[in-house]
Amino acid sequence: MGIVSPGFRRKRRDEDVELPPGQYLTEDFPVLSAGPTPNIPLDRWQFTISSEIGQEYRWTWDELLELPAEEPTVDIHCVTKWSKLGTTWRGVSLDLLMEDVETTADYALVHSYGGYTTNLPLEDLLDGKAWVVYEFEGSELAPQHGGPARLLVPHLYFWKSAKWVRGIQLQEFDEPGFWESVGYNNYGDPWREQRYAGD
Repeated sequence: MGIVSPGFRRKRRDEDVELPPGQYLTEDFPVLSAGPTPNIPLDRWQFTISSEIGQEYRWTWDELLELPAEEPTVDIHCVTKWSKLGTTWRGVSLDLLMEDVETTADYALVHSYGGYTTNLPLEDLLDGKAWVVYEFEGSELAPQHGGPARLLVPHLYFWKSAKWVRGIQLQEFDEPGFWESVGYNNYGDPWREQRYAGD
């Protein structure tokens, strides 16, 4: 016969960890996209940072892989209310990619293969806050999760971590991206529950 302690309740897994408001914990990796998954041959893949005066800094797939990589382990939070904790990625920090870029811009508009865009303040891509990642949990990043490479900005809702990333346009003004233009919050801080415009 088992011993039962009065008042003892086993905590659910998502009660053991601190999550942003309104989020629930998931162990799987839901797939959500704003359109079809593009097919991007690696010999044609490139990533370009364009300054506000039109100066371009460009990397091919092979050149990206030759850069020093980092392996951030981070929590990710989707606007659709799921959170996945302790995810491990491999990729190149935006700090390194921006190292030789001359700019006075305050904003960035991220572009993806397939036409998706999202906007961020430039400061949210720097100081160890963002990467262009190409591996997830030790394997190549699958196309349905943004492979061959996606942006990773884990401190914001996951729609800001653009799948199939192809470039960043630096701007002196803020220009709404795809979801921001149809009612999502312009910034998207999960800890302030900034899901929609006005939140």
